[in-house]
Amino acid sequence: MADVTMEKLVSLCKRRGFIYPGSEIYGGLSGTWDYGPLGVELKNNIKALWWKMFVQEREDMYGVDAAILMNPKVWEASGHVTGFADPLVECKKCKRRYRADQVGDLSTPLEARKCPECGGAFGDVRQFNMMFKTQIGATPARTTDNVQSGGDDASATTYLRPETAGGIFVNFKNVVDSFHPKLPFGIAQIGKAFRNEIAPRDFIFRVRELEQMEVEYFVYPDEWKGAFEAWRKEVYRYIDAVGISKDLVHELEVPDGERAHYSKRTIDFEFDWPFGRKELYGLAYRTDFDLSAHAKASGAGLTMTDEEGKEPLTPHVVEPSFGVDRTILALLISAYTEDQLGGEPRTYLKFNPAVAPVKAAVFPLLKNKPQLVEKAREVYALIKKAVPQTMWDDNGNIGKRYRRQDEIGTPHCITIDFQTLEDDTVTLRNRDTGEQKRISIDELASHVA
Repeated sequence: MADVTMEKLVSLCKRRGFIYPGSEIYGGLSGTWDYGPLGVELKNNIKALWWKMFVQEREDMYGVDAAILMNPKVWEASGHVTGFADPLVECKKCKRRYRADQVGDLSTPLEARKCPECGGAFGDVRQFNMMFKTQIGATPARTTDNVQSGGDDASATTYLRPETAGGIFVNFKNVVDSFHPKLPFGIAQIGKAFRNEIAPRDFIFRVRELEQMEVEYFVYPDEWKGAFEAWRKEVYRYIDAVGISKDLVHELEVPDGERAHYSKRTIDFEFDWPFGRKELYGLAYRTDFDLSAHAKASGAGLTMTDEEGKEPLTPHVVEPSFGVDRTILALLISAYTEDQLGGEPRTYLKFNPAVAPVKAAVFPLLKNKPQLVEKAREVYALIKKAVPQTMWDDNGNIGKRYRRQDEIGTPHCITIDFQTLEDDTVTLRNRDTGEQKRISIDELASHVA
């Protein structure tokens, strides 16, 4: 851990095509990042593993992909219009703005704290709503009452969703009517959310455009504690499966007064980032707050009848929430390794093969020998058919190729040499140990897969 710094990670991610600054050729845009060719593969692997574990392998889960733009009344009912805010302070001298908890110890009176930029004094704390506003319709926005059902001329101010959970709750009735699930059951979604952070920072840790993997798990009101504990264990199961170091993860029971407005109990799964211990994932008991609020505001019946046909009830909700971007950052920190191999220093990413963006790389020993290149192309086509995330690499000498593949976390390097032409075996190199062994081409695809 001592060897991992944000400077090293940011440099590696830019150099090797994982993550680039957003809009970089125009000077960038604070709080935005673009995922490059390797970054998008890593991201897709992380999401696919989550979806497999929590949707496809379960019988009690239903997936949705709700629209980012929603009727603004959704966010009024959920409390986000009035309650989704951060404390904002502004320097009286340089006018720079900060979140109040970023400018010194909260126990120190604000008047005793100074602006870290110029040393000036701060004005009063005010609440800053973090939702992005946008306009729907062709005419100037007025009020949410202008939203008309089905009309192209409807015009209103709405918001980019600040969380994906809203899209799940408004689809609760649709899923129940279509599939008639019995309690307990869950609705899962992976999607983008947007937060107008006052001070985005720490690479992809705090950004204005993020991606979430969330489950709303609906239970009988008196069974939430058992579901909460079960999902606490599931969070750790995912942490282990994706390859995040458990030694760097800690639980924090969020006290009264610091939880979100909808939560009666929350656990933050915190991670030891290079910039301090902060939240990685969250697990919240949202009671029946959301379904009750949306039922009241919309007039829709968001209840279920239990198996004994008793009075309809409003299910309670346990919500495990996983950030895609923070998963990637925690994974990079967990995987980042510096060691000595063959008497030379090297840097490599010790990715779990399940999430590695490149599973295998195929090399011809020499790229100026047509017979080697032709054979290597045959092997590459064979492996890529079985394992699509396979790379061709013939740039530089073999040692440089190994180092390059180590640095992007490729578990297997396959070299086609002159012996391959004689007996159809190749050299298979292990990323973590550097050990090499001969293996038959016939066994290669299944071994890598």
